[in-house]
Amino acid sequence: MAKVTVMEYERVVRFVHGRLAGVLEPGRHRYQRRGTRLERVDLRPRLVPVNGQEMLTADRLVVKVSATLRIAVTDPVLFVTAAQDPVQELYLRTQVELRAAVAEADLESVIAARPQLPARLTAALAPAARDVGVDVLELTVRDLMLPADLRRAYADTALAKERGRAELERARGEAAALRSLANTAKLLEDHPALLRLRALQAAGQAGTTLVLHTGEPPAAAGG
Repeated sequence: MAKVTVMEYERVVRFVHGRLAGVLEPGRHRYQRRGTRLERVDLRPRLVPVNGQEMLTADRLVVKVSATLRIAVTDPVLFVTAAQDPVQELYLRTQVELRAAVAEADLESVIAARPQLPARLTAALAPAARDVGVDVLELTVRDLMLPADLRRAYADTALAKERGRAELERARGEAAALRSLANTAKLLEDHPALLRLRALQAAGQAGTTLVLHTGEPPAAAGG
C-alpha cells in the first residue's frame, strides 16, 4: 500500500486501471499503488495572462488588446477529464471573444466601451469555463493599444478640443465685458447725473486730480 497527503487547497482525482475511482479530499490516504494513477488539482485562484494580439475594428483600424484572467477550478474531475489542457482552451477562447467584441464596433465605440468589456467577456466565457470545471472569477482588460500614427491623431484631436474650449471661454468673457460696457453706456445716457456723481466720487479719492472745464476758450498769451 502507498500513502498520499492531500493539502487543504487541492483535490486528488484517482483512477484505477484507467477508470475514474473518485476524488480524494484533504488529509492522508492509503491506496493500492499498482494500477492506480493520481492527478493533483490545485483549487487556488490563478492568473492567466492573455497576451496582446492585433485586431481589426469594424472600421478596419488596428488595435492591440491584452487581458488577464483570474480563474479557479470548481470541478476537479471535469478539469482533469474534459480537456487535455483546459487552461489553454480557456486562453484561446478568451482571445476569440476579445476579437469578436472588437470586430463588431468602430474604434471610437471600442474605446468608449472598454469599461464594459470585462463583464461582457466574463459572461461569454462562463459556459466554456464550466465545461472544463473552471469558474472565471475576474477578467481585466490590461491594455488597449493603438498604433503610433493613431495615438498622434488622438493626441492632436484632444489638443484641438482643449484649444477650442479655451477660445470659447475667451470669447464668452469678451462678450460679457462688451455687454457690461453697453449696459453702462445706456445707463449713463438715460441718467446723466450718474456721470457727475461718479466724477465726484473719483475726486474724493486720495491722489486724484480733477480738471473742470468751464466751456470758455483759453485766453491768448500776451506778446
